[in-house]
Amino acid sequence: MTVTVVVADDQELIRAGFELILDAQPDISVVGLAADGVEAVEQVRALRPDVCLMDVRMPRVDGLQATRALKRDPATASTNIVVVTTFDLDEYVYGALRAGASGFVLKNSGARLLTEAVRAAKHGESLISPSVTVRLLEHVHDRRTRDDAAADRLSGQEAKVVTRVARGWTNNEVAADLNLSLSTVKTHLGRIQDKLSLRNRVEIAAWAWEHGIVR
Repeated sequence: MTVTVVVADDQELIRAGFELILDAQPDISVVGLAADGVEAVEQVRALRPDVCLMDVRMPRVDGLQATRALKRDPATASTNIVVVTTFDLDEYVYGALRAGASGFVLKNSGARLLTEAVRAAKHGESLISPSVTVRLLEHVHDRRTRDDAAADRLSGQEAKVVTRVARGWTNNEVAADLNLSLSTVKTHLGRIQDKLSLRNRVEIAAWAWEHGIVR
C-alpha cells in the first residue's frame, strides 16, 4: 500500500528535494506541498495523507502550532507528523513532539533516513536517530535528577524497554538485545503507554529523559 505524504517547509528547495526523494520510492507518494503552517493544515485537511513532514520554523503558523491543530482535530489526528528540524536552531521541537508529532529527522539526514522515517510513521512507529535523540532531549530539557517514584511505576522489563527506546533503538533492536519476540516488545510498549498516559515512542523517550531514567 502506498504511503501518502504532505511536505511542509518554507524553503522551496527543501520541498522539491524531499518530493524528489520520496516520489522515487515505489511505496511512497507526495500528494501535497505546503510553504507554511497554514497551508500545511489546509493540505492535510483536504488530502488526509498518512504522513506530514513538518518543518518547525515557518511563516504565519509555525510547525508547532500546526502540529497541535492537526492532532487536536479528530478529522486529521490520524495523520502522523514527522518533524523536520535543523536541531541547533529549533529548541522548541520538543514542544512539537509533545503536541503529538510521531518523530523527527534532521534536514541533512539523507534519503535513507527520511524514507524510513516516513514508513515508520505510517505504521505508528517512530524512527529516531540515537545520537539526535540524546542530544535533543538533553538540550531542551536538562533535568538530570533521577525520579525513583517515576521509575517504580514500571516493571523491570518495562524499564529496560524504556531505556532502549529513549536511546533511539528500534523495536527489532530492543527485541534482539533483550531476547524477546517483536510482539512481546510491542506489548510492553502498549502497557508502558497505558501506564504513563503517553501516545507514542517519542513521548516515552521524552518521559524517560525528563525523569532521569536514562542519563
